[in-house]
Amino acid sequence: METDLHELLRSLRVWDPAVTELPPLDPAGAPGDPLELFTRWFAEAVAAGEREPHTVSLATADAEGLPDARIVMLHGADADGWAFATHADSRKGRHLAARPYAALVFYWPVLGRQVRLRGPVAVAPADQARADLHARSTGALAAALTGRQSTELDSPQELARASQAAWERAEREPDAPVPSWTLYRLRPVEVEFFQGEARRRHVRLAYRRTEEKEGWDRRLLWP
Repeated sequence: METDLHELLRSLRVWDPAVTELPPLDPAGAPGDPLELFTRWFAEAVAAGEREPHTVSLATADAEGLPDARIVMLHGADADGWAFATHADSRKGRHLAARPYAALVFYWPVLGRQVRLRGPVAVAPADQARADLHARSTGALAAALTGRQSTELDSPQELARASQAAWERAEREPDAPVPSWTLYRLRPVEVEFFQGEARRRHVRLAYRRTEEKEGWDRRLLWP
């Protein structure tokens, strides 16, 4: 039987109370720095059982301004920015070289929360990229050694051969260099925290960087 997509969509619920808790967000009690609130929310997502809270949608644009998006992993967040990594010659790496600006979106449905960030992206020093890669798993290193991300693949067999060779090298050389592996940091100029509410009175708390005051302005947005 063929699937009726529209019927299937109508059958789904958002934030089913059986699996989702919608905690309140009091804007008046929010910290002055969005990194502090992000760290708190991230820890709460982990504690609530969110399966992959470190996955994040990364949006970039190519040289012509056409947008693209994909899921990546967060590698850290501090005063220097929110970090993620990829090959410099991958599609997103080429996008960032042409237009060093991006957006990130975290979605944690178990708590009805989103965090959105956008701002300029800078390349971290090469030694930090190496340390980041070699602190990860053997599989992560093997994937990085396989390389050729976003280029055309002739066959699954070609991938299997390259991957097998990369796994063998990663196990043999846990410090094997991957020159194209690049650590990026997005330094947000805007950070928005979205907290869902059962009666659709969602709270949207937006932080905007104010360079002249070396801090952040906060405001509420209509949902």
